[in-house]
Amino acid sequence: MDLPHQPVHLLHQRGPLHDLPDTPEAYDAVLADVVEQALRRITPEGSLEHPDCADDIGDTSLGITSLLALAWQRTKDPRLPEAVHRSLAFHLRERVYVEDNPGYPNLKARNSRLPYARYVLEAGAHPIGDWPSTVWALLQTVNVLDTADGLVDDGQRAELVEVAHGYWRWLTETTFFNPQEAGNQAIGCIVGGLMLARHLPPERGGSVRSRAISLYADEIRARRVRDRGALLPPEHGGAYDNNYGPISLSFLAQAHRVSGEAVFAEDGDALARYIDARLTGGGFDNGGPRYSEQHSAFEAVLGLRYFSGRIGSDLGRYRGDSRWARHAAGADGGLDGHFAFMLVWQIQDDSRWHRTPRREPVRHQLRAGTVSVAFDSRMTPSLLEADGTYYLPAAVNRQHGFGPVRDGFLYCRPMGEVRVRDVRSGGLTAKLVTKPVVGRDHVLRHVRSLYVTDGTRLWTTVAVERLAGERYLLAGMPYAADDGDRVRRITDGGRGTVEGTVNLTHPHLTGPDRFDTREEITQEQAAFALAADPRGYGDPDEGWRHIVATSALEVAPAVDSPAGLDVFAVRYGPGDSPFSPAFEQDPAGLTVRTEAFTAVIGNPEGDPELTLTPS
Repeated sequence: MDLPHQPVHLLHQRGPLHDLPDTPEAYDAVLADVVEQALRRITPEGSLEHPDCADDIGDTSLGITSLLALAWQRTKDPRLPEAVHRSLAFHLRERVYVEDNPGYPNLKARNSRLPYARYVLEAGAHPIGDWPSTVWALLQTVNVLDTADGLVDDGQRAELVEVAHGYWRWLTETTFFNPQEAGNQAIGCIVGGLMLARHLPPERGGSVRSRAISLYADEIRARRVRDRGALLPPEHGGAYDNNYGPISLSFLAQAHRVSGEAVFAEDGDALARYIDARLTGGGFDNGGPRYSEQHSAFEAVLGLRYFSGRIGSDLGRYRGDSRWARHAAGADGGLDGHFAFMLVWQIQDDSRWHRTPRREPVRHQLRAGTVSVAFDSRMTPSLLEADGTYYLPAAVNRQHGFGPVRDGFLYCRPMGEVRVRDVRSGGLTAKLVTKPVVGRDHVLRHVRSLYVTDGTRLWTTVAVERLAGERYLLAGMPYAADDGDRVRRITDGGRGTVEGTVNLTHPHLTGPDRFDTREEITQEQAAFALAADPRGYGDPDEGWRHIVATSALEVAPAVDSPAGLDVFAVRYGPGDSPFSPAFEQDPAGLTVRTEAFTAVIGNPEGDPELTLTPS
């Protein structure tokens, strides 16, 4: 098998977003660069589009115009009024469409003559993207209106208001609402209505505001999806996407900023806590119904920063794509106006990053220092971090997770109530998870999983009633490592030590439904290859579920497991001290002794009991 000769970095998960300077001076420098690029680029017709832009194009010139309007508001640069006037005229003349796009499938009314923006300019070429492009154009337009006092003449302003109101009506009357089932687009539309309402006469403005809030309640909030105990705005048919979820959070932040409605803050708090729980301490995340590994960048800053203070946690550790650190960019790094509204709001917002973790225990996460474990809805680890190495759930016989395996059957799917107990003691943080499971023999067993960390290392002990036959603990798939400003794919067990009776195994067969970490392919690429639809439209979460086998850490049962039990133990992270845990069973429960602690795990019936004593 060919091994990679150069490091394979994940394209989109780079530096933490709170590392980006966000002082007024830093933002003035960003806008100064935007101004110089825009003044060099503007065409005689007034276009500010990137010359290589072919899709996501209908709002991009207007997006740069909105940045120029904000720059003029802050600096009164005398070069900007003429550029803004010309670029607005270009958009109103060349990029506002009123003829139905041939083939667009989501119209409720034909020949409405209401304005919309196109995803691509050629008629009928790719009409499916017109709804989000029109949302974006609405947002760029209201941003210009918010910042253009004294810059835009009365005639142009009146035309802008009329076009913006037309965009809103096309989005909410002429078409079906949220046709792509994309929460970020839908909440963005609501924000556009709330901002537009402030520029309309009171009666029309009140009607638009009321319609926006009712659409949010009926079409978004009422359709939220539950995951890990949280209700979330659905994203492309799933509960959460690690690219679009933080973008939805930014839209919720802006909705609350402009409307003051408590519902946006409440739902943003819930989404923020969910993101906080699924993110590792190092800011890595994985999974989503649209993308598995792609992370947003400046588009996520507003929401993560705004809600980091509200929930009191360091959401800024989220790793963004630094190639879009300040604004959208083309392949050559040149400025693109797509998503410019997010940069405008980010600059206008005065909230600051909260930089310390939450202290209270969280059901779906264990986190201390440089160690973290994120748990899925079944309280099975979905992502584990220790010593800068990230472990994903491994797969065996098309079953994915962490847990005991007997004769190829993975015991991690609960068949009853999952009970959780959190304990802190003497610098140690621990979580005990007890779940009833049933194997192919229909026998009920109790899997007790203890996770203990000192902030540097992670000790995991899993106990289950004795399993006959071949058995081991599936203890994760070493997948990536933290290089500081980049996340790197790894082809071995990772930088940290994993100790116990452990083997790193790889699939015996090859094929698209096997994932061998020694190969260069990323998880996202493997997931899209098995998805039902093309890349960018398929569901990588669904595709990944078709993976039959992966590389995996397999841990043998401890030789001194008490009678009637199989006990598995593993230590993740650095350290040269010996790892030789001991186990005893008595009526009080299972006692686990390691070099760092003694734990007594209560019997599985009833509420889980855990006593933790540092050594």
